[in-house]
Amino acid sequence: MSTQFSLTDLKSIMRRCTGADDAQDLDGDILNVRFRDLGYDSLAVLEIASNIQRAYKIAFPDEAIEQILTPADVLSFTNIAQAA
Repeated sequence: MSTQFSLTDLKSIMRRCTGADDAQDLDGDILNVRFRDLGYDSLAVLEIASNIQRAYKIAFPDEAIEQILTPADVLSFTNIAQAA
């Protein structure tokens, strides 16, 4: 049984996707903040999804990626996919 994908896991991936110098302050309560408000565009969200797919061996269908607007959305989708 795999462990649940956490906000800490996601923040680590988000920081890697932007590079240390470009990373936004992710230490606050970002769970329900839209990615665009955190400074992540749609390409950055695709990169985040790609990293999760490789690391956790799950698939993000295109329609799921289009519906991912916040870190909470990523956590929900990833944990549901891991449980399946």
